[in-house]
Amino acid sequence: MSSEFEEGEFLSLEEEEEDLPKPKPRRTMKKPKPPKQPKPKVVKEITAEVVDMEVLGDYGGSHQVCWPIQDMDCPDCASKAAKAIGRLGHVSEINVSATNGSVSIIVDLDKGGMSEVSSILRSLGHSPDIIHQEIKGVKAEAIAQRHNISTKGLPRLFRRQPGVLDCEIDKEGRILLQIAPDLKPEFRKALDEALKSVIGSTYQLSESKSRRITPGQWRLIGSGVSFIFLILILGLKFVGVTNPYLIGGLGALGVLAGGMKMFSHAVANLRNRQMGFRVLTSLAVLGASYLGHWDEALMVVILVSWTEHMEAEALIKARKAMQGGLDRLPRTARRITKSAFGAMSVISSMSLAPTNSKESDGFEEIPVDLLMKGDTIEIRSGEFIPADGIIISGTGSVNKAPLTGESVPFDVAKGDELQAGLTLIRGPVTLKVVAVGEDTRLSGLIQAVHTYREQPTRLQGMLENFTSIWVPFVLVGAVVAGFFQPENGLNTVLLLWVVACPCALLLAAPVPHAAGLASASKNGAIARGGDVLEALAKVNLALLDKTGTLTSGKPRIGEIILGKGYKRTTALELAAGLEASSNHPYAQSIIELTKKEGLTPVKISGLKDGESGVHGRFSGKTVEMVRATKEGLSPKLDKALAEAFAQGHGASVLKKDGKSVALFTFVHDDLRPGAVELVKDLHSHGINVEMLSGDNQDAVNALATEIGLPEASRRQSRVG
Repeated sequence: MSSEFEEGEFLSLEEEEEDLPKPKPRRTMKKPKPPKQPKPKVVKEITAEVVDMEVLGDYGGSHQVCWPIQDMDCPDCASKAAKAIGRLGHVSEINVSATNGSVSIIVDLDKGGMSEVSSILRSLGHSPDIIHQEIKGVKAEAIAQRHNISTKGLPRLFRRQPGVLDCEIDKEGRILLQIAPDLKPEFRKALDEALKSVIGSTYQLSESKSRRITPGQWRLIGSGVSFIFLILILGLKFVGVTNPYLIGGLGALGVLAGGMKMFSHAVANLRNRQMGFRVLTSLAVLGASYLGHWDEALMVVILVSWTEHMEAEALIKARKAMQGGLDRLPRTARRITKSAFGAMSVISSMSLAPTNSKESDGFEEIPVDLLMKGDTIEIRSGEFIPADGIIISGTGSVNKAPLTGESVPFDVAKGDELQAGLTLIRGPVTLKVVAVGEDTRLSGLIQAVHTYREQPTRLQGMLENFTSIWVPFVLVGAVVAGFFQPENGLNTVLLLWVVACPCALLLAAPVPHAAGLASASKNGAIARGGDVLEALAKVNLALLDKTGTLTSGKPRIGEIILGKGYKRTTALELAAGLEASSNHPYAQSIIELTKKEGLTPVKISGLKDGESGVHGRFSGKTVEMVRATKEGLSPKLDKALAEAFAQGHGASVLKKDGKSVALFTFVHDDLRPGAVELVKDLHSHGINVEMLSGDNQDAVNALATEIGLPEASRRQSRVG
């Protein structure tokens, strides 16, 4: 029995290791089978899950993230994608934007990852529109061995890390990541630490050089191939070839080439319990193919591909136009260091390209993101203002059109506030920063536009609710209608599915909405959203500002009133020499008049911007073109200045060694082209027009008469 006992003890130890209950003493000598060893694959999967959760454990919490997505060109698609994402328990505040081509969510990393959201969007045809990043010097096999998992399971591990949307392993074993852009610093730090934990060391990312065909390009290629097969089929039928196998083979290849994307989107819609229009068109194409109507099937495939392509191109142009109207911040700012106070020096003008921080003569050129509240910065003529601030020294003029719509520059001086994104027409000025980044007025305006333009208008909401009922109704109703027509039942079903597809209806509201916002932005007007455009349809009174709205706001020289002993040509040539390098509207009007009269500006030495204008030296004497005030003017020039101000005109005075040479007046009331037609069109639509102006009433009446406004519609008001 000793051998029997030893064998029993051996079996008992083996079973205890597997955490099984100890067997009772056996009465037979039969040797039981050894327990089955778990397959290595199972062990690796368990190990991967443990590593996965260990790496993610320290980086939880809720975070707001946003990233661009491909092929998001349909508002109905955006709505259905948002509903599909909404079924994930760890995602909230979902906003899928067809206008912006992006998705924004708040994700709880304690419950799930961002890659799950990206996976759903990818299945619907909306992969991240982000360049893949390669982890340099790291191979997938080495990382997989480090974590005791298979190479195939490695992408899943990377996808669980915060900020990672997708991971791929190419044929060469390189690890390619898609990472959400513009992550907040704490989120970016979490991503960095997580990737270090997975890789086991520091790492470096670089853009992948591999080129990928976009969904839009695939769509064009597929529709092009389908078109070729359609021409072949029509040609064969024309010459009398009716071989069903030849025609069917060509038709099937064409349908697969051009319709594969449409079919995959339809399947994804069904999996996510969404009834999109692609379901209808896919059923119609499959039905036509089943009946052998290959030319009809191919035509539907081609039409769907081309309409989607045209819609996508229109929205891309709209996005660029809207972004261009809001992108007004420079990349760098010129910060004044302590050593600069009391000793301002001239360095190169502000760059709009990223540069490294550099210090010269008490100025430090730094990225705009490094500016802080309380910093002191210098702005020079022609530069964008990088942050909101209060002028602590210097004077100048600023173009406020992007924020107020007023095209005539405003004079600014010490104590005035300037907003980020505006252009300093004439300077320089020194600002004390009071708001940076997201706290600036421009940033708030941009955020408001982004928020409201994604909200569906009342009409669009009604259409989306209607189509959510209409599509299932058509799917079932077409089958019922076909049942009562036994001879052409299937044809009736297919015809109804194609004709009743709500594509055009769904595009009736959002496409004009996007086009209207883009057009407004391109022309310098920032509309808050589609609700504003809808409200404009109900307007019955339009209040129009005179300067910069009905007039172009581009000044022209009114009069040149000369001081005693000076000639007009001498004054004009001297003024043009002073303003030769200025971009101020008054300067441009002087230069244009000088060229028109065939005069040549004189050369001014030591040209520089001053507190109220430009200064230089000519023939050993100080010359300047400055803002006109009553100080130092002769009675003749003082009277002309008073008359100019009474009529709402601007004025500058040319001086030589402190003595007045000439007074230049500038008229702002040149009628904008199309202003008369605008007023007539508004009247024809039942909209009353009234003009507001802070100028002299005589100037208001003269312009109102020119554009055809009655006397009751002319208001003198200190507005703006």
